[in-house]
Amino acid sequence: MISYFTGLLLAAIALLIMYAIRILREYERAVVFFLGRFQSVKGPGLIIIIPVIQTMERVDLRTVVMDVPSQDVISRDNVSVKVNAVVYYRVIDPQSAIINVEHYNEAVSQLAQTTLRSVLGKHELDEMLSERDKLNVDIQKILDEQTDAWGVKVTNVEIKHIDLDESMIRAIARQAEAERARRAKVIHAEGEAQAATKLTEAADTLSKNSNSITLRYMQTLIDIAGEKNSTIVFPLPLDLIRPIMKKVAGEES
Repeated sequence: MISYFTGLLLAAIALLIMYAIRILREYERAVVFFLGRFQSVKGPGLIIIIPVIQTMERVDLRTVVMDVPSQDVISRDNVSVKVNAVVYYRVIDPQSAIINVEHYNEAVSQLAQTTLRSVLGKHELDEMLSERDKLNVDIQKILDEQTDAWGVKVTNVEIKHIDLDESMIRAIARQAEAERARRAKVIHAEGEAQAATKLTEAADTLSKNSNSITLRYMQTLIDIAGEKNSTIVFPLPLDLIRPIMKKVAGEES
């Protein structure tokens, strides 16, 4: 009978020892409570927890990659889009992560969703598409400030996708096509202006000497003759005709 109770006692002691001994990995910490009150943060390695009197909560210190579900966002110019993102964060203060907030992972997730909608709703669609880096930094700063009391550090936020409906995609395509056409017309007009300027300068240069006009026409005739055309219609300049007409008029008189 004595041996029976001795065996039970030894078994109970073994169970208590097994419960009391905890091993924490390098990236884990234990928030220990003594009779319900915070006592200390322990770990990593081997720690001893007194059964019943002490309890502990494990906290993972590794960076968590959290996918923010797709959110319906209405931009400042009243365009409806679906946006999803990814948030990188980690616990830097295990005590605050356990005591100051219930389920810090869920709290960060909900805060990231509301912040994503709030920040993007203040910007137009063009800003969402072209200024993602700036928006990522803005969202990250807001999340980091609000999660600081929870002992959580938000290290990075990346917007992954901005989904538009088909009608908006076609409208953006038309806008881009119109913008390209506008640029082409402006470039063409600038080319015409530059060409007109150069032609004016050339005309001024040629007008300084009457023989230069004759030489230019001769060069033009050579260029046309080199194309092997069967018929060439070429106007004669007045500078070439006027001396001939004067000579003919003098002979007749």
